[in-house]
Amino acid sequence: LVAEIFVFGSNLLGIHGAGAALYARTHHGAEMGVGKGETGTSYAIPTKYHPSRTMTLDAIEIYVRDFLFWIQEHRENTYLLTPIGCGYAGYKPSDIAPMFHTGNLIENLRYPKEFIEFIPPLQSRPDLIANFPNYP
Repeated sequence: LVAEIFVFGSNLLGIHGAGAALYARTHHGAEMGVGKGETGTSYAIPTKYHPSRTMTLDAIEIYVRDFLFWIQEHRENTYLLTPIGCGYAGYKPSDIAPMFHTGNLIENLRYPKEFIEFIPPLQSRPDLIANFPNYP
């Protein structure tokens, strides 16, 4: 089954109560209590331990690596990446985007526009920029 998967920043407890996480729960089947991985047509990348405690960048990067491995194994889907960690977790795109710059652009990943200036090859690949027509 080919699908577009909404990728959002989460907390490990899977309390999807605000921002992109709430949108993922209400529109893409993200399950309460599931703080990482794919549920419904969403994929949670933890950026917080619980709603009031943000992870370190090193901790987030471990989950980003897991995600990047996952999408290589699930090439039939297209993954629409939100600027994880750049909302309630409080990081800037310059902190997070380099985690997704692995040398080669990933063809089944759509990157957030906020990451373009920090992943230079994206500047010549507008087809790889995520478009969120219904995302707040």
